[in-house]
Amino acid sequence: MPRRPPPRNVPPRPARSAASTSPMNSTTLAVLGGVFILGIGVGVAFSKTTTLAPENVASTQFIDQSAPNPELCVQYGASAIVVDSRVFVTFNPFNVFVSQPVMQPGCVVRANNIGLLEQRKLITGDQLRECRQRLNTFGFTGSIENSPKINCLYQSNADQNLFLGMPGLGNNPSETNNF
Repeated sequence: MPRRPPPRNVPPRPARSAASTSPMNSTTLAVLGGVFILGIGVGVAFSKTTTLAPENVASTQFIDQSAPNPELCVQYGASAIVVDSRVFVTFNPFNVFVSQPVMQPGCVVRANNIGLLEQRKLITGDQLRECRQRLNTFGFTGSIENSPKINCLYQSNADQNLFLGMPGLGNNPSETNNF
């Protein structure tokens, strides 16, 4: 028969308390709670100091309020930021030059409401037919009562808004994208 080694007299280990073995002891929880509260306070302070000015467009609500004739624009179309820029192309040597863009508030009229511009005698019947023939709509800058600058607009779907496809943002109703 094989020999067994004699039993050792090992002193028993002292029992550890649950508080000292837990990775989330009360001190750690207190520090994390303090950091969390401080973070909320800093976030609220930053949001309170947000200023809505032309240099800092923070929401579409500001754009809607800045549009020419905002009530008419919301009822019959959508407010917009109009970017006017000129592009110069030279061929010898080939170069493209772009002027500094001028940004101003504007309004895009929905296609089913463009008769409103003809009723107010801001566009002629020929302009209306020509623009509708190409399935376009109109947009304007400046007050509708004081000779606005009106253009026939083409809705381009070539470059989609990539932010709208991000998970968690939901889907926009399709009727809001069609003019």
